[in-house]
Amino acid sequence: MKHIPTKIQEIGVRELKAHVSDVMRAVQARHARYIVTQRGVPVAVIVPMDAVLPERSDGNSWNRLMEIRAKIGMGKQSKKSSIDILSEMRR
Repeated sequence: MKHIPTKIQEIGVRELKAHVSDVMRAVQARHARYIVTQRGVPVAVIVPMDAVLPERSDGNSWNRLMEIRAKIGMGKQSKKSSIDILSEMRR
């Protein structure tokens, strides 16, 4: 049975602390969603787990990072190691 999400509600961090059990029950049972605020500023979102997108684990992200690393390495102009450069910057 698919749940229709309710309107997103705002809840202050103090109110959340006082009513966390009720909030969690509402998220689980009614698929309620909350924006948590601190001093009126949004800082977090509480959503049901089935509303969260699954993480990709296909390895493409790692391959993409390695490609970027290779491109960055091609532009390296200094013969000094990264450690030597950082040490000089800290002096």
